[in-house]
Amino acid sequence: MINFRYHVVSLTAVFLALAIGLVVGTAALNGPVADSLKENVNALRKDNQQMRQAVQSMERELELEEDFTAQMAEILLPGTLTGKRVVVVSLPTGRDHTEGVIKMLRLAGAQVSGRIDLQDKFIEPDNNNNLLELAVTAARPTSAPTSGLPGNGHGVETSSALLASVLLDRAPGAAPVSEADRRAVLAAYTNANYLTTEDRVSGSAEAAVVVSGQPYVDKDSAKKDESVLKVAEQFDRTGAIVVGGNGSAGGNLVAAVRSDPVLVESISTVDNANTVQGQLVTALALVQQVTEKKAGQYGVADNATLLPRLPQ
Repeated sequence: MINFRYHVVSLTAVFLALAIGLVVGTAALNGPVADSLKENVNALRKDNQQMRQAVQSMERELELEEDFTAQMAEILLPGTLTGKRVVVVSLPTGRDHTEGVIKMLRLAGAQVSGRIDLQDKFIEPDNNNNLLELAVTAARPTSAPTSGLPGNGHGVETSSALLASVLLDRAPGAAPVSEADRRAVLAAYTNANYLTTEDRVSGSAEAAVVVSGQPYVDKDSAKKDESVLKVAEQFDRTGAIVVGGNGSAGGNLVAAVRSDPVLVESISTVDNANTVQGQLVTALALVQQVTEKKAGQYGVADNATLLPRLPQ
């Protein structure tokens, strides 16, 4: 009969065998395994150091390229937009690089008549009816008449048409908007928190630069992307326009313009306006728009060229 002592001896023998196996195995494999692991760790450490150095080198190269572009801009741009009046419309997604675009426009000699920062509220689909009502109440005698605004029930489109009518020149022969009416329309949208203006808008402009960014990614992204395209469409109806964006994929404004067979013929786009290089090209694209009435698609995407033909 198997008694308790037998179980104790058996368990002791099992644990003793395990212990002896561990000791023997460790002694036998400790040298080769430890050496191999040490070699792998050293190799990984070396690779990591090389990659870190490569990243630092690329960052330095990028800084030098941006410095080079900034210096080239001082040679290429001055005088190319002298006397040209430009309004800059900044979308919420393009806020980070708007100032860089304005800097290049001013370096070219452009008179920036104003900077309009459209707020997220302007693009939100839930505010469609409010924007429609505001367009009706904000319209003034010398701005676009209510009867002349789009009547398809799209608040962003209707409001963009009204804003374009007071920010850009009228067609030849048409009566200009009065300064009082321009201020009144802008004040209506400012007071309702649909837009902000950093400085007072000084008169109308002959061209517009719309600064955009990445596409929207929330649940209302499709409607928002559609709305920012409506902004560009309405400013395009009134004057020369360049869209400076960040990327050209995923349905952002640059991609939307380039995929539209009509708009691509009249609106210039720059898909890397978030960089110094793209900001320089944005100014050059506007030169081409106002002097040659020609649109082009520029940047680093496959369907774009690096820059327009340089002005003479």
